[in-house]
Amino acid sequence: MKFLDEAKVFVKSGDGGDGCLSFRREKYVEFGGPDGGDGGRGGDVVAECVDGLNTLIDFRYRQHFKARRGAHGMGKNRTGGRGGDAVVRVPAGTQILADDRQTVIADLTEPGQRVTLARGGRGGFGNTHYKSSVNQAPRRADPGGPGEECWLWLRLKLIADAGVVGLPNAGKSTFLAAVSRARPKIADYPFTTLHPNLGVAYVDGRDLVIADIPGLVAGAHEGAGLGIRFLGHVERCPVLLHLVDGTGDDVAAAYRTVRGELDAYGAGLADKPEVVALTKCDALTADEAEARRADLTRAAGTDAAMVSALTGAGVEAVLRALVAALPRPQALEPAGTWTP
Repeated sequence: MKFLDEAKVFVKSGDGGDGCLSFRREKYVEFGGPDGGDGGRGGDVVAECVDGLNTLIDFRYRQHFKARRGAHGMGKNRTGGRGGDAVVRVPAGTQILADDRQTVIADLTEPGQRVTLARGGRGGFGNTHYKSSVNQAPRRADPGGPGEECWLWLRLKLIADAGVVGLPNAGKSTFLAAVSRARPKIADYPFTTLHPNLGVAYVDGRDLVIADIPGLVAGAHEGAGLGIRFLGHVERCPVLLHLVDGTGDDVAAAYRTVRGELDAYGAGLADKPEVVALTKCDALTADEAEARRADLTRAAGTDAAMVSALTGAGVEAVLRALVAALPRPQALEPAGTWTP
C-alpha cells in the first residue's frame, strides 16, 4: 500500500427538496384547501474517523464527495424524504483544513469521532405552510435551499508512542525493522526512507508504536533534502528517539544539526522528552564506541545509549527507556464527584 499523508477533496452537501403547490381534490369536497407538503432536507457531508486506515491513498482515486438532495414535497401533505449523507472515512490523526491550508476545521484522533463538513440545504415549504385564516388558498411554494460546497485539505499526522529522528543513514529504518515486524526499505545510501513507517515493538508485556520518518539534513526547514514535511508525523509522539550514526565523523555535530531543525520547526518538538542512542556500534571497537558515546553524551546533556540493531545489543534497553519516558496515564475521577 502506498503512503499518502496529504490530499485535497471537494465536498458538496445535498440541496433541499422543493415544496409542493397542491390542492386537495376529492369528489364531493368543494373547498379542499391546500395540501402541498414540504421538501426534504439535503444530506450532509460528514467526516468519520475509522480503524484500519493509516494512509490517505484512497483520496488519490476519489476527490469528490457529494451528498444526495432532499426529495420534493408532494400532494396530500406528503413531506419529501431527507437526502442521504456522504461519509468521508479518514484514519486516526487526520486534520481537516480549509482551502487556505491554515485554518484547522477538525482534528480527528479517535475512531468513532465525526464532524459535519457541509450541511445540507433546507427543504422548501409547501403551500400548506402558508395557509391561514386570511389566506386559505395560498399559491406559494418555496424551492429548496442550496447545499454548501468547498474544497478542503486532509493532512495525516501519524499517532505513535515514539518518533524516531536523525540524519539520513543513521540506522532508523534498521532499528525499526529490528524491533518490529515492519519492513522498511534499507540500503547504504541517503534518503532510503521516502515516507514514514510505523512499527509495533513489544517490551515488558506492552505494545510500543514507533514512527520512523525520513532523515533530516542541515537546512531542512528551508527545504533542503526532503525538508521538514514529515516532522508533522512525530508532533503527536510523546517521546522522541534520536539516533546518531556512530560511524560518522562528528557525532556531536550530527546531534546538533537535527536538534537545530527541530527547533526551527517548532510545534513543541524541541521540548519533548528525548532518548539519545549511538547506532552501528558493532562497526566500532569498544574504545571508539565509548569515546563517541562520551562525545554524544556531552552534546546532548543526557546519557546516550549504545545500540547495534544488527546484533541486538542495547536494543532492549532503549525500548525500556522509551517506555519509561512516556507520560503516565491520568487517574480517572472517582464516581460521584461531579456537581451540577
